[in-house]
Amino acid sequence: MSVAELKKEVDALSPPELAELSAYIAKRDSAEWDAQIDRDFSESGLLRPVLDEVRADIRVGCLDKMP
Repeated sequence: MSVAELKKEVDALSPPELAELSAYIAKRDSAEWDAQIDRDFSESGLLRPVLDEVRADIRVGCLDKMP
């Protein structure tokens, strides 16, 4: 099914069906975002060095508390 066909089907949904679909998509998107964050901060993740640096700064007291 193409995106154009999906759009046509979505346009035909009732308001409750559209709300259900919207909730599903939001939940799925959120889960993917959480998984990406987990990958980025894992031991071999791209952002792990940043996390390690922040933790080191916290240990030595180089960070101020946020207001």
